[in-house]
Amino acid sequence: MLAIVDYGVGNLFSLTCSLRAIGIEAAVTGDERVLARADRIILPGVGAFGDAAEALRASGLDRTVCREAALGKPLLGICLGMQLLFDYGAEYGRHDGLGLIPGSVQPIRPVVPRSYKVPHMGWNALRFPRDRPVSPLFRYIKEGDWVYFVHSYAGTDCEEHTIATAEYGPRLTAAVARDSVYGVQFHPEKSGAVGLRILKAFCEL
Repeated sequence: MLAIVDYGVGNLFSLTCSLRAIGIEAAVTGDERVLARADRIILPGVGAFGDAAEALRASGLDRTVCREAALGKPLLGICLGMQLLFDYGAEYGRHDGLGLIPGSVQPIRPVVPRSYKVPHMGWNALRFPRDRPVSPLFRYIKEGDWVYFVHSYAGTDCEEHTIATAEYGPRLTAAVARDSVYGVQFHPEKSGAVGLRILKAFCEL
């Protein structure tokens, strides 16, 4: 069973529809007992880092997610859900994340060209690091495939765990992985056939 963490912050309908399109029925839940029974967990998220982190902690699901990840259960953070995997985020102050991926989440405005719009919103090609094997999360896609982004912040100081980047002026962190924990800054549920193949790969981990 795949479970999607419901803590009041996330685009759950699009995600469940995408999973259903690849034959996966997901349980959308805020019940830690259901999450404990799940084989895989997805942590979605939209909005501001601090608000989402507070909502996750208020529900007690931060401890549940960390516990299940420590057991080696595959976990996928999507967009803000990926950002919450980091040590902290710097959106409207400093806010602690889950600490599952070393690094922080910082604004992209200081590093992208002034002529580029922020939020970074649109389709960009994925690039894979040259110094390591392609992540199993991308087993069904190829470098250069396009995915859909909507974000103003990105993971930083996480090169060791970066499994994909995307160019928006400089190269920005597009995906990370550490052990059984994965995160994608883009929205696979809005990325057409490529996104569905990424979700399929996660469901096979």
